[in-house]
This record gives sequence, structure tokens and C-alpha cells, in this order.
Amino acid sequence: MTDQVVGTSGPQAPGGSPSPGAPRPAFFGRGRELRELRAEIDRAGLDTIAGRGAPRPRVLLIAGAPGSGRSALAGHLAASLADRYPDGVLRARLTSVDGTALTEGEAARLLLDGLGARTAPGAGDDDLTHALRRELTGRRLLVLLDDAASAEQVDPLMPEGEGTADLLFVAVARGPLTGLTGVRPCALGGLDAPDAHALLESRAGEVRLTVDPRAADSLIERCGAQPAALVLAGGYLAAHPKISVADLAHRLEQAPADGPGGTGELPRTARLCHDALPATAARTLRLLSFAPAGQVDAHTASALAGASLPAVRTTLGDLAALGFLRPEPGLESGDEPRWTVPSCLQPVLRDLADDHERPAELQLARARMLERTVRLLHSCRAVTDPEGAPARVALAALPRALRFDTAEAGAAWLERSRGALLASARLAVADGELDTLARRLLAAIVRAMIAHRGAAGSAPDLYPVHGLVLDVAERRRLPREKAAALLNLADLDASTGRTRQALVRYRAALDAAREARDAVAAGRAMESVAGSYQSLEDWPRAADWYGRALTERLARGEHADAARVYGRLGTVHTYAGRYGEALRQWRAAVAAYRRCGDVAGRARALSEQARVQEYAGRPQESLRTCQEAVQWAREAGDDRLLAALRLRLADTLERLGDPAAAALHRAAAGQLLAPAGTDEGATEPAAGRSDEVAGAPEPGEPGVADGPREPVPTAEDPEASGEGAIQGAGAVYLRNP
Repeated sequence: MTDQVVGTSGPQAPGGSPSPGAPRPAFFGRGRELRELRAEIDRAGLDTIAGRGAPRPRVLLIAGAPGSGRSALAGHLAASLADRYPDGVLRARLTSVDGTALTEGEAARLLLDGLGARTAPGAGDDDLTHALRRELTGRRLLVLLDDAASAEQVDPLMPEGEGTADLLFVAVARGPLTGLTGVRPCALGGLDAPDAHALLESRAGEVRLTVDPRAADSLIERCGAQPAALVLAGGYLAAHPKISVADLAHRLEQAPADGPGGTGELPRTARLCHDALPATAARTLRLLSFAPAGQVDAHTASALAGASLPAVRTTLGDLAALGFLRPEPGLESGDEPRWTVPSCLQPVLRDLADDHERPAELQLARARMLERTVRLLHSCRAVTDPEGAPARVALAALPRALRFDTAEAGAAWLERSRGALLASARLAVADGELDTLARRLLAAIVRAMIAHRGAAGSAPDLYPVHGLVLDVAERRRLPREKAAALLNLADLDASTGRTRQALVRYRAALDAAREARDAVAAGRAMESVAGSYQSLEDWPRAADWYGRALTERLARGEHADAARVYGRLGTVHTYAGRYGEALRQWRAAVAAYRRCGDVAGRARALSEQARVQEYAGRPQESLRTCQEAVQWAREAGDDRLLAALRLRLADTLERLGDPAAAALHRAAAGQLLAPAGTDEGATEPAAGRSDEVAGAPEPGEPGVADGPREPVPTAEDPEASGEGAIQGAGAVYLRNP
């Protein structure tokens, strides 16, 4: 939370309410402002005064400069009003740590995530804000919008009409949000003198202020009575017991008004406290401004500063005592301590880094941090592999700080680090380049998220990652990277039912792949275009595009891929009821799998050929083909397919009037599908129909010979090579269903 005031009893949790298990912090002053805000809530006729005909949520606006304690006040107010809003307090920060304002859609998605509402990846701003307004209607909820940049960010998030009168919006901003009618801002200046003294005493000690009250008044004046500046000043005095309050006030008075971070009491105080630090601690502090999303732990700081962990842990503790860092609340016993860099200090620290560090040193610090993130992501993904897998063996050789003991630990870290990982991705491409490290980072993010959360669960976070690649590729005119990003984005569109939007992107990806002369991406795009037409039930176009993809595969001698495309052509012709053409394609698929030596693929293709023969009214041919498929499935050792074929034989034999033979095949299927440890003599089948067991479709569904629907890499694995012809951000593509 931005600009919170920290008291002697511990850090304040985001939103001003303490996390479970965290001590409740002291809150200094602002009694008058709190009374005004509560009176505004209870004030009657708010809608009439605003000239609104329909009920609308009440809006409170807390306005103040960074460092004024505006977010702490909003959080304290929200905590004090929690009993009035039984549906809870919903929070979102509308400006990122680097100062970029979120779009209304990004803000809506954050709030929807807080409500636990699923949103389609890539949904437009209007769709997201509409979904949020629908979710908020009818709830008794307090919505806290921190660091709002404009009324245009806030207004689209608020529902109107019936069921909205019990909502309360509390917005925090630098100044009045012109455009929100009927909203009177609660403007924050400095703290009242008694409250400023109490805050300073909590940091520096009561005795030092009591013995020289005039010096204390002077110091408070030099700090503008701003809470963030007083916190730093109090930390400075606590760290320098030989310096009097009067000395510090004099130093602040003599300090230049202008400098890195701008003008004002807070930048001047921060610069003075920074300059008094030892050189190593000052450098670490400056580099912490590059921590993704402002989140800091000892390992991140060690990577940025290039220093040892013990030394960095000591430095971070010292910086937290000075007020430069705020401990993250809600940590379990034994957890590695974590901190956040206050957003009000970010501009000062960034400017100090630019002023003191050479560009090459900043680049190196960034590279060290991102490299460590890549290694953590690799470990996070590897822990999901089975025991004995090569990735798990490599994982065991990593340093303890870079590995996870269980998949649950990796998943917890991934969930906790979501915001920081996306910020790392933005940082990696901030200079408009896609260097090797950026490619590896983006690839590792995609792989880890898919490994732990699946393609559908990770889609909302993967969409902006691929969007970053697309933006850079378009600006830098990188056609191969553009094709990869478009393919990944289109896959996410297709997986969430936006087939027509996916089709547009697949066609654009094909154009980019052809421009890059990337035959692999072009073939992938053509198959995906065909799959989109198939989803739209446009069978002629689907067959045409599969035919084009098949021609490319055959021309390059890619027989295994050609066999798969033959099968998809057969499936499309089956959908369209052209059974003769479908049979021809499945026979070609069987021949292609035979040439490749793929016994299991051959058995599956024969299985689908038998199905089409049955649809075409050729039961005797279907019986013979199915018997041949049984032989190859037995040779491949595919018990599930063998059981499905046995059941299909049983169905066919029953239609042909041979129930005794059908019963034998059904019993054999039951034994194949019986769980381990059951009576081998049991003859009760596990399922009654072949398609229920095999997962094979009726007409209109994808055929089993298309292969498993799981992520497949289409570029050299960046984890193995360190390079990535960034096909899909050097990443994982999802097969088009």
C-alpha cells in the first residue's frame, strides 16, 4: 500500500488492516479527516446533490501528495468500516510501481480477480468493466482504489442503478479527480503538530525530542510534517545517536532543494538519509528501485547488488529500520523476510541510481536479477516432473536457495510472485529489445505457469506476456517473433471460444512467418487456420487449409506431421459426411504412420478408419479393420486403446448378430480396464461403449488420431541451449483443438 505510516507496533498491511498473525500498527493522527470522511458517508441526499436520478455508489476521495499518508488513511478508514460492509473490502492499486497508470480494463481485471470471478484472457476493456459492474451490483462492499491517476480510471468501474447504493468507493489520488461529479476531496496536508511529534518520537525516541522541543518543531517544519519524511528523519536519528535533532534540522535546511527525485520535503529528506549511508548500503538501496513490483527479499537484493546473502540480509534490516523498506505482513514463522520499497520513494531511488551508477552497472544488475528469476522458474517447473526425470535430477544439483522441495512449494511461490514475474517480463523488454535473457525469461514464465496451473488457468497471465513480445516485435520489425507471439495469443483466444478473433491472428501469424521464411511457424499457422475453420464448422475451408499444410509437410519430408494432418483431413471429411474421402485420408494416415514406424499411431488411425467405415454402413469392413487395429494396439502395448477396440468389436459383432463373440470381447475389455489389484477373472466391463473408453469422438468431435492435446514446444528448448529462436517467446505452443 502506498505511503502508509508505520508505527512502533509493526508494519501496516495492505489496505490498512493487519494481516492474520501480524501485529496491528499504530496509526498517527488524521482524526479530523477521519471524522469528515465518516460524516460524508452518512450525509443524506448525496445523489440528489450530485444531480443523479438513479442510485449510484457513494465515492470518497482522499487527495494528497506521495508521502502524505493518503493510503494509510484510506486503509485505516476501510478497517474501521469493515463491519458495515459484510461482503468485504476489495483493493486495487491503479498505478504501477514505475508510475504507469493502469487502463480501466487492467484495473477491472484486478478487482475481478479479488472477487474470484473468472475473466477471459484478452477480453477488452468494455467487457471487463461490464463484468465488474455486474459482479459488484447487489453487494455490500467497500472498494478501495489506491493511487488513481484520473477520473477515467475510476468512473467505468462503478455500477449504476438498483443494487448499488450499498457500495462504497474510496479513491486515493494526488489531487481532485475532475470528472467525478458530486465528490468532495478530503485534502491531506501535513500532520497536526501533536501527531507529527508522536510519529517522530516513535522512531527517534521520546527523550531526544523532549530535551529540545524547538529543534523538534524545526525538524517537523523541514519535513513539511509529511509522514513519510518524518519516518525517514526519525530513522536517521535512531541510527545516529550522536547527532542532535537540531543538527538534523540544520542539515535539512542546508540541503539543496533540487536534486535527484525532484523537489519537496520527502525527496530532500530521502537524499540526505541516502547520503549518510555507507557506500555499500547506499548502492544496494539505489538498486532496490529495480526490484520487480517493488518486492524485495534477500536473494533479489543479493542478485541486484552482487553481494553475499549474509551481508545483504544485514543491509536490508538496516534499511528497514531507517524507513526505506516496509516489511511484508502475513509471513509464516520461518519464512524468509520480505519487504516492499514504498512507492513514494521509488522516483527518488531511481533518479539516485541514474545519478550514481553507470548504465553498464545498472544493466548488469538487471541481468543478474533476471537470470536468478529464470533459474527459479526452471526449478519451479522442474519440480512438477516425476521423480527420476532429467529435470528433477538437474534440480537436485542446484543451490538450496534456487530449488523447491515439492510441487506445492513451487506453486505457492509462483502464485505469490505473479505480480513480480509480470513486472520482470516488462522490465526485460523495457529497452525494446528481445535479447537472449529476455527470451529465456519469457519462455520460463510460460512454461512454469502452464506446468502448475494448466493452459486455461494461466491464460489470463500469459496473455500480457505474449502481448509484450508482440509489441516489441512490431516496433522492432521482427517477423519471426511476431509470428510466434501471434500464434500464442491466437491459441489463447481459441481456448476461450473467441474463434474468429483467433482466426484473424492465425492469418496474421502466417503472413509474418512467410516474411521470416520460417517454415515451421508457417506450417503451424496453416494447421491452426484450418482448425479455426473446423471449429466454425466451415468444412470446405478447413479441408482446403489442411490440404495446404499437408502439401508443405510432404514437401519437407515431415512424414510424422503429414500423418497427423492426414488424420485431421479425415476428421473434417467425416464431419462433412464425405465418408469416401474420409476413408481415403485415414488410409493415407495409416500408410504414413507405417513408414514412420509409429505402431501406436498406426493402431489409432486404423481405429478411426474402422469408425468411418461403420458410419458409412460397411460393418464387415469395419470389423476387419478393427481386428487389424487390435493387433497393432497389442504390439504397441496401449491397453486403453486395445480395450476401446475390443468394445468397438463387441458393438459391431452385436450389430452383425453374434452376441456370444461380442460378450467375449466385452469381457476382455473389462479385464484390460480393471484397476490394479482387482480379480483378474472378473468379466464386468468398465464401460459399455467403445467411444466412452477411448475418448474417440462421434462425428463433429476431434478424432483420437489427432494425438494428445498438450503443450508442445516448436522451437529449440531455451532451457537446454540458453538460446531461443523465440518461437512463442521461445516458449510453449498449445495445439489448436
